[in-house]
Amino acid sequence: MADHDPYHALRHPGYRRYLIGAFCANLGRQMATVAVAWQIYQWTHSATALGLVGAINVLPLLALSLPAGVLADRADRAKVIVLTTSGIAVLSLLLAFVAWRAADIPHLPILDAANESLRQLAARFEREPGPQALDFSRPALPVVYALLLAIAVLRILGWPARASIIPLLLPPTALSNAVTWNSSMFEISTMAGPAIGGFIIAWFGFPVVYLLDALGAVVLVVMLAGIKLQAPARPPETKGRARGMLAGAEFIWSRKVILAASSLDLFAVLLGGAVALLPLYADRILHVGPIGLGWLRAAPSIGAFGMALWIAHRRPMAKPGVGLLWAVAGFGLSIIVFGLSPWFWLSFIALVATGVFDNVSVVVRQSLVQLLTPDHLRGRVTSVNQIFIGSSNEIGTLRAGLMAALIGPVGAVVWGGVGTLLVVLVVARRVPELKTLRPLNELRPD
Repeated sequence: MADHDPYHALRHPGYRRYLIGAFCANLGRQMATVAVAWQIYQWTHSATALGLVGAINVLPLLALSLPAGVLADRADRAKVIVLTTSGIAVLSLLLAFVAWRAADIPHLPILDAANESLRQLAARFEREPGPQALDFSRPALPVVYALLLAIAVLRILGWPARASIIPLLLPPTALSNAVTWNSSMFEISTMAGPAIGGFIIAWFGFPVVYLLDALGAVVLVVMLAGIKLQAPARPPETKGRARGMLAGAEFIWSRKVILAASSLDLFAVLLGGAVALLPLYADRILHVGPIGLGWLRAAPSIGAFGMALWIAHRRPMAKPGVGLLWAVAGFGLSIIVFGLSPWFWLSFIALVATGVFDNVSVVVRQSLVQLLTPDHLRGRVTSVNQIFIGSSNEIGTLRAGLMAALIGPVGAVVWGGVGTLLVVLVVARRVPELKTLRPLNELRPD
């Protein structure tokens, strides 16, 4: 440990400013995420309605991720972040207004027609709609979905720039440490956000949560002001525009360890993700209300934060590929335990364990992407990686909501965990290079 500085990245002022801003923005987003889920569930009492949140987020993800990667590689990354984050702040303010004045939104024909379409869609999947189920009568519901779609568009356009700006804030020797601290701060905000959001919902209501989300976005914009970036190494493009857009996909396809790590994360979260069903678990199975929901949402990040701090203070993993395989398997097992648990304390512990295992996966995957990718491709490689990660989260949300409507929440979660274990076995067999992957601090772009 004598030659290992766990705070190497934090000694660079530009990186510290960005880290603080990103922390505040993600803290607000996590609070808003739990608020949106609980608000939609309270309005509709529908698992399908929760799953549709994932569908709304995945559409711009699939349509815009590749162009967003090109934008990050060819434009000023800081300006892209400022513009998209400012737009998100405005839209969060509109969410606050809609939540505040939801009862006053009139029954316009277009809103009533949208609600009827949503009701018919939910009726196709809901297994046992109770007396409170399938309530799609509020005109504010389609407005909230529309605002979530607009926020998703701006978030997708800005994410490759946010992820690929980190190497421009510090020297390459600090990059691996920066990835670990990024993961730590992300997990702190993801841990605190839902818990704080649950308390604020219970005490002050939904509008205050959305106002704090807007404030967090403003903090990121302010912290980016005055940061000096290193000049990125960007050789002239030699490919056509369309093929240049696909350069990130070509790069990942040629690096099997990155492809394997991203695939593991994609299928683990798509199959094993249970976050979308937490409002349903909190209400019907564990009976803990919005405060309990906040703690359930925070539980994975509590485990992930503890693991992130442990990783930051240790030497890089000697066999990160092997650690990745075991971590994803542990994630699947923890999801199965959560799905079967009827007790809040056991469910909480199982979710903490998912965070512990998921953090290992996040650190290895993000390190591989950042350390093995040349800077002139980072935006496009990040955008492809975003498709893997984002689609798994959002399609996983849709998958969980629809499966819960068809076979119940317990079956949806447990079978998802089993699927995660099967994916680990397949990847371990098909990509043996993972087992011989060198320590992360020894990896460099070809």
